[in-house]
Amino acid sequence: MTAKQTIESGKAILGIEFGSTRIKAVLIDEENKPIAQGSHEWENQLVDGLWTYSIEAIWYGLQDCYADLRANVRKDYDTEIEILAGIGISAMMHGYMAFDANKEILVPFRTWRNTNTGKAAAALSELFVYNIPLRWSISHLYQAILDNEEHVSSIKFLTTLAGYIHWQLTGQKVLGIGDASGMIPVDPETKDYSAEMVQKFDKLIETKGFPWKLLDILPKAITAGENAGFLTEEGAKRLDISGHLKPGIPLCPPEGDAGTGMVATNAVRQRTGNVSAGTSSFSMIVLEKDLSKPYEMIDMVTTPDGSLVAMVHCNNCTSDLNAWVNLFKEYQQLLGIPVDMNEVYGKLYNNALNGDTDCGGLISYNYISGEPVTGLEEGRPLFVRSASDKFTLANFMRAHLYASVGVLKIGNDILFKEEKVKVDRITGHGGLFKTKGVGQRILAAAINSPISVMETAGEGGAWGIALLAAYMVRNEQKLPLDEYLDKVVFAGDAGVEIAPTPEDVEGFNKYIENYKACLGIERAAVDCKK
Repeated sequence: MTAKQTIESGKAILGIEFGSTRIKAVLIDEENKPIAQGSHEWENQLVDGLWTYSIEAIWYGLQDCYADLRANVRKDYDTEIEILAGIGISAMMHGYMAFDANKEILVPFRTWRNTNTGKAAAALSELFVYNIPLRWSISHLYQAILDNEEHVSSIKFLTTLAGYIHWQLTGQKVLGIGDASGMIPVDPETKDYSAEMVQKFDKLIETKGFPWKLLDILPKAITAGENAGFLTEEGAKRLDISGHLKPGIPLCPPEGDAGTGMVATNAVRQRTGNVSAGTSSFSMIVLEKDLSKPYEMIDMVTTPDGSLVAMVHCNNCTSDLNAWVNLFKEYQQLLGIPVDMNEVYGKLYNNALNGDTDCGGLISYNYISGEPVTGLEEGRPLFVRSASDKFTLANFMRAHLYASVGVLKIGNDILFKEEKVKVDRITGHGGLFKTKGVGQRILAAAINSPISVMETAGEGGAWGIALLAAYMVRNEQKLPLDEYLDKVVFAGDAGVEIAPTPEDVEGFNKYIENYKACLGIERAAVDCKK
């Protein structure tokens, strides 16, 4: 069947993911290959000290992204999307979206990027004897309670961005278990919210007299493969404002970007892992057993089918690195040389590999925003060197590449060195790996583990959520998710692997010791308000 026939016969599947800087739509065929794409660029806003995206921006972005997909389908295949076999919605994880009885949002969407929830997260971590990160929905909710925010008593529904979009398209208040595990911890045995922690939270806020208990306002947690509702007539009109898309299409459980990243890299099986490195970065290691104790740097979430995952999440990754690369672009423009950004990145990244393995003593702190792993509630991008350091272009770029995964290394050192976690395969995906071999080699040195990159990993989370929709509607053999991905989607494709060299590992270790020793400089910069 050709791509056009797949679309016209209604057998294509749509995946949409709301990333930090781009909303992306991917249409896949019956062999799970992308046949059309659409996108919309957007950016978060700092409003009243909190990072947010407006409801208007969310819907305009979704509709523009889908319209771009439609336009590309018409251009490439001279046909229209009328019906689909399935749809999946994914978005950046966690955060806080609270709605009242009229389905109106009570306060602007508070994204994962906010770090104002320190008091709540610390209190809940102690109460639950479990690490509760700043960005989790329960941290935002409890912080709002601690701050005596008036809206809390009016909450009828609390969800994530993926859960919100799914609810509006289907009418169903559900959430994939991976994303749900970032609202409040889930129990891997029951595949549901931790009954013990829910009870503890309800008791904690009992004296407040709210007209709800926690489970009253949370979406129902469901696992990969379950039906999560159907596109309603109203939902179809909201997604496709041209009116061509018909209702009745099944939707899979909405998931967070961490879960779709695991799917897109075939890393849902125990003893596998993946690293996503773009605007932010995170590693996901699927565990064979629970960790020996809670760690503030490590979040415990789940795969889309409910296996326990150790997640190290870093708010900052390539944004500062990209800003420096743009300076070199401006210099090239001043010289009157035509700019090809792929070439600029390629030259600078590859040249970084000629630098000293410890970056000659140079240090970069890429903190555009706060970084909870290193205890910073705010960030100031800094480049640090002493007069005796080896200040070369290669070392300069290498220091920024190291910085992009430096915080990730600090968290993963706990897993591999202290908890002795075993991993058979780690796969990288995201913008850091776009220049072939460089980001891969840097990450391998950082976590002292071979790193694989697949050609398909560049398809990202929109492809990952499309695969989860395919798993729901096409899994006739009723295979577990890990087997379905192994046998049906990837069929033995393990990607291209790069192993760390002893020299790179030693150099990165030296860099990270300097990095940790000089964190006081970053803290001083944050304290020096400007």
